[in-house]
Amino acid sequence: MYNKSTKKKIINTIVIIIIFFAILCAIGLYILRYQIKGESNLPFNITKIIIAQNVEGIEKENQPERWNFLVSENNDIYIYIEKNSNYNKTEIIESVNINNIVINKNNTKGEPNCYKPIQDENSMFNNLEENIITQITYIGDLESNIKEQKISNQGGIVAFRYGISNISNYISNDSEEVDYSKLLQLTNIVEDDIKTTISFDIIINLTTGKKYQTNINLDIPAKDVIEKGTNGIEITDFSDLVFKRIDN
Repeated sequence: MYNKSTKKKIINTIVIIIIFFAILCAIGLYILRYQIKGESNLPFNITKIIIAQNVEGIEKENQPERWNFLVSENNDIYIYIEKNSNYNKTEIIESVNINNIVINKNNTKGEPNCYKPIQDENSMFNNLEENIITQITYIGDLESNIKEQKISNQGGIVAFRYGISNISNYISNDSEEVDYSKLLQLTNIVEDDIKTTISFDIIINLTTGKKYQTNINLDIPAKDVIEKGTNGIEITDFSDLVFKRIDN
C-alpha cells in the first residue's frame, strides 16, 4: 500500500505527463496546420495573375518563298502583389524573387523558355537567348517599373514571359497578306503541341528581414490562342496558395 505522500507524488507525476503530452499535441497540431495553411495574415498578398497570350511570326531572311515565318507562341505573365489592408503594421518590400522556374515540357514542340523584360520603348519582351532566365529579381523602389525590374515597395507588378520559339515553319507563295493570328492553325499545331504547366517559387523579402515564400503552378492552355491568335487569362482565386515564413 502507498502512503498519502507517495500517492500524491504519483498523481502529480501523472498530471505533469498529461500536461506535457497535451503541450506536445498542441505544438504538433500547430505545426501541421502551418504546413497545410501557412501564414494567416501576410503584409502583402498576391491578388491577381494575368497571362497575355499571342502568336508571333518571325520572317526568315533571304528565302525564295514569298512568305517564310518561324512561328512562336508567347505567354506574358503579370503577377499583382498588393498591400494587405488587414495587416496592422507598416512593412516595406525590399525585393521579390521568382526562383526555381520549372517548365513541364511533356510533348511541347519548339523551344520553350522563360524570358526577362527588356528596356525597349517598343517591346516588353524579346525571345532572344540573352534574355532567357531561370530566375528573376525585382528590387523594391518608390515606383514600379517592369522593364527595369523594379516593384513599388508598397506593392506592384512583377512579370516574366514563358515563350515557345520555333514551334513551326509557315511557308507560302500566296500573294495575299498572311493572317498572323492563324499561323498556328495554318501549320497544323494542336493543343497538345503547346499546352503545359510551369511552376515557380515567389519570395517576398521585406526590409525588416522577414521573408515569405510560396510555390505557384500555372496551367498554360492552348485552345483559344490557337483559334484566335491572342488570349487573355485572369486568375484571382488563390485559396490554395500557401505562404510560409522562411526567415526572421
